[in-house]
Amino acid sequence: MTSANGECPRIIRTLIADDQESVRRGVRRILAAQPDIEVVGEAADGLAALELAAELRPDVALVDIRMPRMDGLELTRRLAGPGVAEPVRVVVLTTFDLDEYVYPALRHGASGFLLKRSGPSLLGEAVRAAADGESLISPSVTVRLLRQVTGPRRPEPRSAPVVPLTEREVEIAGHVAAGRTNADIAAELFISPGTVKTHVANVQRKLGVANRVGIAVHAWEMGYPVPQ
Repeated sequence: MTSANGECPRIIRTLIADDQESVRRGVRRILAAQPDIEVVGEAADGLAALELAAELRPDVALVDIRMPRMDGLELTRRLAGPGVAEPVRVVVLTTFDLDEYVYPALRHGASGFLLKRSGPSLLGEAVRAAADGESLISPSVTVRLLRQVTGPRRPEPRSAPVVPLTEREVEIAGHVAAGRTNADIAAELFISPGTVKTHVANVQRKLGVANRVGIAVHAWEMGYPVPQ
């Protein structure tokens, strides 16, 4: 099947890792309805997921937190963590009462996370965002939980980056922490989306983080101004 301009549409190859068959079945059903997403494999535990990821090289892995043999946090670190040669984009699946796991998941390189009760459209959105190198940071989900894990229970703040951020980069980081897209930030700051993208890439490099979620965590920890 080709698009109107004659190009084949991108298909996002996705791996599901969850120890509950009913959850895997539900997620597969939702993703199967998306024309640009293909589920290439399923795993019932973390170790099997790691092996499948090495074999199938999916674009995105949807990873549950609690799994036998290897939990989702360790799996995320091995798939997407610092130093991984060929990282896989990871979206962590969690439940509301497991929000204490969100912070380490982001630290281990997750591109985002979803509550298991999230609707079908949000699930597809998260997979697409991860595949595009973005993160699903929405005011209703991610930012709220980021505030929780960097609030009263927050760990010791990380040190400032070796190469300091410019005033503009600090401003950009704050907007990223607010869950805004490049287009949103560009409109707010009266600059081009391409300029925003360059700033975001520079911030990631200076902070040594894998994605926008890492920028958001850093911004909350360091107390950068975050627009409401």
